[in-house]
Amino acid sequence: MNFSEVINTGFSGLKAHKLRTFLTMLGIIFGVGAVISMFSIGEGAKKEALEIINLMGAKNIIIQNLEYEEDKLKTIREKSPGLSLKDFRALEEAVPYIKHLSPQKLIKANFIRSIDGKSEARVIGTDSRYPLTLNLFVDRGRFFDEFDNIQHANVCVIGHQVKRDLFSFKNPLGQRIKINNQWFEVIGTTLKKGKAKGEIEGIEIESIANDIYIPINTALKKFERGEYDPQLSEIAVTMEDPGYIRDAAVYIDRLLLRLHRDTKDYKITVPEELLHQAHETQRIFNIAMGFIAGISLLVGGIGIMNIMLASVLERTREIGIRRAIGARQIDILSQFVVEAVFISLVGGLIGIGAGFGISKAVSLYAHWRTIISLLSVVISFGIAVSVGLIFGIYPAYTASALDPIEALSYE
Repeated sequence: MNFSEVINTGFSGLKAHKLRTFLTMLGIIFGVGAVISMFSIGEGAKKEALEIINLMGAKNIIIQNLEYEEDKLKTIREKSPGLSLKDFRALEEAVPYIKHLSPQKLIKANFIRSIDGKSEARVIGTDSRYPLTLNLFVDRGRFFDEFDNIQHANVCVIGHQVKRDLFSFKNPLGQRIKINNQWFEVIGTTLKKGKAKGEIEGIEIESIANDIYIPINTALKKFERGEYDPQLSEIAVTMEDPGYIRDAAVYIDRLLLRLHRDTKDYKITVPEELLHQAHETQRIFNIAMGFIAGISLLVGGIGIMNIMLASVLERTREIGIRRAIGARQIDILSQFVVEAVFISLVGGLIGIGAGFGISKAVSLYAHWRTIISLLSVVISFGIAVSVGLIFGIYPAYTASALDPIEALSYE
């Protein structure tokens, strides 16, 4: 028998039992679909983590105020005023290997309007080094400079979502917006970048698209603060080399403890460490999900072996007749191997479609980004074909090893 005859004979055997063939494929279909969808979820989570870390700055150290209930906050403020410009200047002068740092003050904005619309944006007071520290890029116009800060200028830079809310498709440069009772001139817009918002290892990151940036001196002078509200909300520190980050974080912690009278009313976040933690979590997730998906493929392989063994018993007399008219052992072996590989091959192809569908469904209904990689498709499909080959060899060998005389007399 030539190869084409072997394939045709194998297909004929499968077509004779279409439903059984399809049911045998289901294990492979679900296994491949599970592998692809699990890998796509993992890749999506990895991409989101990288985007969030990029927003925070991979070389940065983020210092933020801790939040307390009002009663406890009053006690805390008797010892420490919270993050302040004094802390900022101390860090600037005392911490070695700092490339640049930037203060941030979150303004409580109850009213943000322009002539054409309104917004619920986040208003942040900061300085001219903010774009360097937080990887922010200006799309149109400019970011405010140190002169604007010294002059307590009423100028602002807005995100693209704020631009859309307040000015629709108009050019916002030179236009005025009102924040609470203060009018500001728009001097720049930020480049659309990254995701809307996200969370990594419990740290929530807000969207830069919905931010309005104003000079820090303007924010502190022209907007009221609550009685226990700290002067600054956050300080971002960029190190010259990532190798200094961990040592610098320890040094900063000790310095702030002294400045805050041994009151740790702040938290220090190192985005690089968060990224390592996220990758480790993702690695464990991939191993667990891959194991579960692998079990599905194993079950599919066992199903192939079971059905092929049953097929050998059903077709024992057929095998005897074929051997009697000249078929060799290799011909019988090839026929049953082809059947097993065909089941896993077609099941793998359908499984790839199922994997794409599951990934899309997860993205739409769970609002979880999924990214299907070529590697996951190749790996899952390769494993599926291998499973069919491995689990099909034994039944095929059993069929080829039958004695022709015994097979002909089998009832």
